[in-house]
Amino acid sequence: MAKEMKGTGSNPLDMANFLSGEVNKSLKDGSFLDKVSPITQDLLKYWFDESFSDLRDFNFHKGQKQAILNIIYLHEVLGIENVLGLYLNTNPEILQRMDVDDLSKEKYQHPMYAVKMATGTGKTWVLNAILIWQYLNARFESLNIEYGGEKSGKFSKNFLIVAPGLIVYNRLLDAFIGKEDEQGNRDFETSDFYKFKELFIPNYYTDVILTFIQNSVVKKEEISSKVTGDGLIAITNWHLLAGVEEEVVIDNPLEYPTEVLSNALPISPGTSGGNSLESLDNNFLKGNELEYLAQLTDLVVFNDEAHHIHEVKKGEEIFEVEWQRSLNFISKDKKNRFIQIDFSATPFSNTSGKNKIKHYFPHIIVDFDLKAAVVNGLVKMIAIDKRKEIDSIDLDFKAIRDGRKVIGLSEGQRLMLRAGLKKLQILDSEFTKLDKNKHPKMLIMCEDTQVAPFVSEFLYNEGLSDDDVMEIHSNRKGEVTEKQWNEIKQRLFNIDNYEKPKVIVSVLMLREGFDVNNISVIVPLRSSDATILLEQTIGRGLRLMWREPEYVETKAEDRKKVLIDKKEPSNYLDLLSIIEHPKYMDFYNKFLEEGIVIDVTDTPKSGNTLGDMITVGLRENYRNFDFYWPIINREREEILSKEELSLDNLEPFDIPLSSLQKIKGEGGEKFESHDIIVRTRFGEYNVTADLFSSESYNEFISKIINSITSQIQSFKQGQKSFPVMQINNAEIAGLIDNYIRYKLFNTNFNPLENENWRILLMSANSITNHIIKEISKKIYQLQTNVNVREAEVKKIFFSQVDTLRMRKNYSLEISKSIYNRLPYPSNKGGLEKLFIENVDLDGRVDSFVKINEYYHTFATITYIREDGLLARYFPDFIIKVSNDIYIVETKSDHMMSSFNVQSKRIATLDFIEKINQLKGENRMDSKWHYVLLGETTFRGMLNKNASIKEILDYSVLTESKVKGNLDDYL
Repeated sequence: MAKEMKGTGSNPLDMANFLSGEVNKSLKDGSFLDKVSPITQDLLKYWFDESFSDLRDFNFHKGQKQAILNIIYLHEVLGIENVLGLYLNTNPEILQRMDVDDLSKEKYQHPMYAVKMATGTGKTWVLNAILIWQYLNARFESLNIEYGGEKSGKFSKNFLIVAPGLIVYNRLLDAFIGKEDEQGNRDFETSDFYKFKELFIPNYYTDVILTFIQNSVVKKEEISSKVTGDGLIAITNWHLLAGVEEEVVIDNPLEYPTEVLSNALPISPGTSGGNSLESLDNNFLKGNELEYLAQLTDLVVFNDEAHHIHEVKKGEEIFEVEWQRSLNFISKDKKNRFIQIDFSATPFSNTSGKNKIKHYFPHIIVDFDLKAAVVNGLVKMIAIDKRKEIDSIDLDFKAIRDGRKVIGLSEGQRLMLRAGLKKLQILDSEFTKLDKNKHPKMLIMCEDTQVAPFVSEFLYNEGLSDDDVMEIHSNRKGEVTEKQWNEIKQRLFNIDNYEKPKVIVSVLMLREGFDVNNISVIVPLRSSDATILLEQTIGRGLRLMWREPEYVETKAEDRKKVLIDKKEPSNYLDLLSIIEHPKYMDFYNKFLEEGIVIDVTDTPKSGNTLGDMITVGLRENYRNFDFYWPIINREREEILSKEELSLDNLEPFDIPLSSLQKIKGEGGEKFESHDIIVRTRFGEYNVTADLFSSESYNEFISKIINSITSQIQSFKQGQKSFPVMQINNAEIAGLIDNYIRYKLFNTNFNPLENENWRILLMSANSITNHIIKEISKKIYQLQTNVNVREAEVKKIFFSQVDTLRMRKNYSLEISKSIYNRLPYPSNKGGLEKLFIENVDLDGRVDSFVKINEYYHTFATITYIREDGLLARYFPDFIIKVSNDIYIVETKSDHMMSSFNVQSKRIATLDFIEKINQLKGENRMDSKWHYVLLGETTFRGMLNKNASIKEILDYSVLTESKVKGNLDDYL
């Protein structure tokens, strides 16, 4: 059972970094995608290809992307079966520096991957992506088997997700089945999978994935009893695997020697009283849940906060924690059909002694550390508040005790608390000036539960009320009971949304899972020697508070100023302040040397915490300058006419069908010829020739529609929904089918005869893209073909957005807009700045506004991108001069002729043509125009003293001009 622990050191990190380089190289040269399934190809393209990611408001960041790629590469491309294989198949030389015998342990004899990612960088999104990848591949493998295919054994539809405690457990339930209301009901639409389905799930798999999740999630008390459909997602905390009710954490070992001894020794010595190893194992593993999980033929286990699972060293012996023993039992007969994926920001154990060497888990496959997270702006920057008074006064920073009993706080602790309070008060007063809904919080980590009441009392004496302070611990327990948890969780997890409490006083309970965003100050009164504890404490405050897009630019400038130029920050947005504790100076100094944190020795002055960020509201007489944006909807859903569904305007593919049939290939095999590869987006199509049925052909058509329209979704304005797509999908499906059968190749074509389906799937980037482009044009034409006399018009006023946040240094005070100031870009924003200045000064201009795509989400126009997909376009400005309204796009000269700029121009002219057919009361009693204004034209005419109206009228473009129909001008 026991052996000398040699440790791994940092060797696993070396392997992970080497692996990342190999994976990225393989992805770039295309060999990665060539070696994975069509399902995986689908997912990787959807997640990471710019043609999709550029259209989304949120995407995987580089750390998440690397983790997903590395796991898929190891598992699907290299076929790793155990931890030793990680090294043998990547960089075996590293094994010379490691204990190879240690990797022969039972627990390392299956596919096992550890993801090291800094707290707050979204480990759960990686978990979600891997689950989707596993499930879809397993599902379509099952379908393939029905047609004579083989099961690879690499994929599973069964998942076990293990949390370190009740807090993370409930967070995971929120992520999978939605947040819980006060009555205990969960709303699936608040789950991560539903809220972020645009990111996680390609449209053509949405129903499959969402149905699986809704029908397959099993809570910890339901494991082995709840019947699920196509697979299992079991979510539990580690206590179920350990066979205990809840974890006990000892704050004062001398006070509770029995519990300490019990924790140190998994069993009592001797075999009397039923304490033989065999009887104890049988007793421990007899639970229905473990037996049920052990009997599954395959299983993927996700361990969240997996640093809990490492071996524990007592003296010269090492012991497996009960959690790991249970996993060993569950995996025993599964071999490589048991896949373990561990997530942790701190996947290491420390050696005892002065040097405290970190030994990292041997199966780490990606290292996205705190420095990378800070540099990329994914977590807050960290400041160590080193008070000058602390440096000059020799103080005690431990609680005052009478024997073992705490009787008060030391002067050092009081000083730290006052420093934290002062910082919090400054941030609170400044932050609410910028955004009244942003409430910074302070987290105080106490040395034990006896100290916590004294901390709360001190805070009350400093002027805080009962509502300002939340004391949360559970009398020596690192995890609260279910009953206690139900009482506090509503208040605790919504803490970001409320002004109070301002301060959270805790001991160990909030180490993990306390995933709130507004922790801005941390006071670590606890003086443990455990580095991992301090890292976890800091982790509670790393999550970004100021996530909105308008803050991205100023925060990036501050990161450069702090991390590269080594200067003080200009603002305190997303800057975590840690009040210095002298016990942790070595830890702080290490981070300072690495450039992760900064030194702050002076208290920020009021007014200097926001930098140049300001909130701008509506001016007092804003109604005199307001605009509305007309949304034209069909009054009713109409059946499209034969003329509307005509194929006449659709272009055929440029390679004759006869030529394509020659290279189609025979039988059920894939082919490679003349650089044209038979590649399908759908897993079952390329297994056997019989598999392309009428059902799957319909699915192919559905996926074409979804690919085209996926980014043109309904948007919300208040409580009303304004649908962008109003065309019946069934009619579009019929159009696509007719196009493929009768026009695509300029001859009759039956995809279900003679394996003709292969032709549709060969060189997908050519034929499929051609179909998408042609159908996109048709949908666009149908969408804009609205009889305005029968249409319903909805007016959305710009003043409904009553506040904007912007940078004062990159905005102008103006007089002719609903807002007191308007912003312009800090990077190459000179043209927009000049335009705003001159429009505001022109006496003939009545009003104008700069359209902000993050706020004015309704002011959008649908256009066709160069790749054939439909997308949304937000013009720069809207201007009113007398009875004329101008939609204006300012562009540098070199951008004027780009395809997308011209496509936006044509789409806007189509939009304006419809607007001008409306009754006067539906278009502000004005004629609408579109202006694509080049920089040279604008500056040149300004120099000739032209008015804004003269410049705009000179540049007005009609549809005839753009499309080259000059007859209207003769």
